[in-house]
Amino acid sequence: MFRFHALGGVSGLALLLAPATIANATHDLPPVTVDAPREVRARPSVQKPKPRASSALRSTRQPVAAQNPAGPAQSQTASASAARAMLNQAPAGQTETTLDRSRWDDRPAFSVGDVLRESPGISVKQGNGPRDIGISIRGSNARNGFGIRNLVIFDDGFPVTQPDGLSRSDLIDPRAYGAIDVIRGPSSALYGNYATGGALNFRTRPGGTIDGVEYGVDGGSFGYLNNYLAAGKKVGNFEGSLFASDARGNGYIGNSWFNTQTVNFLGTLRATPDDRFTVKFINNDLSIRLPIRSSLNQFYQNPFQQGCATGATAALGCGTVTLFNNGFNTAAGTDKETAVQAGLGRNDRRTIVGGRWEHDFDNTTTWRNQFVFDDRNISQPTGPTSAIGDFPSYNYMSDVTKRGEILGLESTTFFGGFYNRLAASSDTVNVMPGGNATLGRLSSNLFSDTTNYGLRAREELKITPSLTAVAGIGWETTLLKGLNTAYTYTGAAGVTSTALTAADRQFQNTAPELALLYRLNSEWQFRARVATGYGTPQVSNLFILPSGLSGNNTQLDTQKNLGYDLGFDWTPNTTLKLSATAFYEFFRNELVSQATPLAGISFTFNAPRSEHRGVELAADWKFQPGWRFTAAYTYLDEVYTEYTENITNGAVFSFNRAGNKIPGISPNELTARLGYDQLSGPLAGLGAFAEVQLKDAFYIDNANLLKAPGYELVNLNVHYKTELASDTFKSLSLYLEVRNLFDRTYVASANNIGNSVTAAGVQNPASILANTTGSIYAGSPRAFVAGMKVAFR
Repeated sequence: MFRFHALGGVSGLALLLAPATIANATHDLPPVTVDAPREVRARPSVQKPKPRASSALRSTRQPVAAQNPAGPAQSQTASASAARAMLNQAPAGQTETTLDRSRWDDRPAFSVGDVLRESPGISVKQGNGPRDIGISIRGSNARNGFGIRNLVIFDDGFPVTQPDGLSRSDLIDPRAYGAIDVIRGPSSALYGNYATGGALNFRTRPGGTIDGVEYGVDGGSFGYLNNYLAAGKKVGNFEGSLFASDARGNGYIGNSWFNTQTVNFLGTLRATPDDRFTVKFINNDLSIRLPIRSSLNQFYQNPFQQGCATGATAALGCGTVTLFNNGFNTAAGTDKETAVQAGLGRNDRRTIVGGRWEHDFDNTTTWRNQFVFDDRNISQPTGPTSAIGDFPSYNYMSDVTKRGEILGLESTTFFGGFYNRLAASSDTVNVMPGGNATLGRLSSNLFSDTTNYGLRAREELKITPSLTAVAGIGWETTLLKGLNTAYTYTGAAGVTSTALTAADRQFQNTAPELALLYRLNSEWQFRARVATGYGTPQVSNLFILPSGLSGNNTQLDTQKNLGYDLGFDWTPNTTLKLSATAFYEFFRNELVSQATPLAGISFTFNAPRSEHRGVELAADWKFQPGWRFTAAYTYLDEVYTEYTENITNGAVFSFNRAGNKIPGISPNELTARLGYDQLSGPLAGLGAFAEVQLKDAFYIDNANLLKAPGYELVNLNVHYKTELASDTFKSLSLYLEVRNLFDRTYVASANNIGNSVTAAGVQNPASILANTTGSIYAGSPRAFVAGMKVAFR
């Protein structure tokens, strides 16, 4: 049975506030840009600011440019406010792709994984829930067991990565967004801690572009149903947009039903010609059941975990967890239970409230202050234990952006500071038999405190009309404090003893970057960049051992990378865009995670040295009227260059992993689409496309003995949109999509596993590793999804 949740008070409040909060984003969303940083165009000299002694002088000022400029090429007469916004969208000199809403508006885009595949450099894998997607930029997150790490995520410029570096995509419904900016490469100079892979910026639709109300519904295989609503308007100096959705389904794997509601609101008020106030609100409620990750052999035997009602009657290939009958130790015996029997799942809430004030000192200088409160509340019985806790955090940023001249050269200067903190107390509680994730006694408690503060500076200087140079630097202090209390219960009575492990670590990190952007002519643009990134461990990483039990892992250090990018963008005409980027990154103390024998628990370690290199290619070709071909390809070659792994089986045995591939990294990934849309005549608005998704096989262990298989999928889509001549209705959209047309059985997610040895110190072969559980989720079999959307005036 589903647990049905109304959108409730949160959604109702947002709906009530919507008419009163609609303002200021008079901008249009940018067109699709494939892997192209901002163009460098000739621009007139920036006038020096005049004294602002009277209102008469202020009345001659030009309006502040929109938060989302009309394209990735920033106008050279744009305001300082627009220049600041571009730092979250397309920083000059950096490899970047903007995905426009038109790429998913005519398809049932359920999760962020459905849309991000169209950017080169992006990899996605299924996480612990229907919309919980592991997102990687250049393999950044492929080696982590859950959530999103090693990149920073923004929503309309508001950070949705918490101070401990964890992001989750449960709250992302693609229907809410008008564009997504994918910024690739080390980016800590601009975005700070954890931006070793880059950043993502999700931009909701401005209210003025919605200009009314839209209602849509998607439904299809495995009980999937998603109702969503978008409302927006611009009235005078006020603009706002509200999105709300309710998605639920049975899931295609046993014990994977879901029920989730999302609300996303953005409102902006231009209070004076010099002041703009923006409010952001996001809320997501999530109630799901969660299957157990399989071993590779279990995946081959029973990929969708059918016939897994109980451990005693489980079919071949069903995953199980071992639970204490008394909820605290083995004195009363144990029971092997399936996910259905134990009631494994997640019941989480995420609430984000943000505010931003922008003030223009003059025509060329903008001061921006931003505050975000972010609360993540979890109850996650995902294995033999349940993680329970509330993780409130806050993030304050203040910066100044100025456009002007230095030695007669046009410049954009940015300087800012920030402070953020997350302090929480969380419990790990034993799950015991009884169903519905019955809780036993406390296994451990963790008090964690993460604080980051620092400064950032950046200078963009137009050396010649064709050449722009960029220099930036970030400095940051990170404080990690933790106290882990592990509980042990002895005998049938459960006599309690505790073991305390404390951590108090301070990290100082500095990240410089340099870039050159050269536009040869209207067709060719070249870019070169060298930049650094860093990411500190999470407090919880400091207390998990390779066994999955609580212990001392406090020696973890900051991972750092130095990356080189070299690329070009070729746009010979308005119908063709080609882009290529080659990169080479050197890592020190790379943080790598692998599964442990305890389901849902990952162990993290530092690999002293490693190298990441690859190529990103993108193409967008409108070769005939109505026809369009797009492709995004990524090649990755990521290896350990210094790493000795110690494995214990009685004695400690050491293995040199230098030269081995980093597990979790697929070397080749491709998403390509060929589509046609009828542009005129009685069938105008009718279209279709075929899409191919390819992912190469990849290693899932440090010894490179076992691979997860690759896959090739084909999706087909037919869609239709028509404008309606009515005083009430504006347009009608219909679509039907067949996913995984040839019904391939494939691996949608494979967490890294640990290697093991015999008592003689011989590594166990792939045939043994293939029985290691806690790794694999299968992807969806063939599915049919249909939908419709009606826009009201």
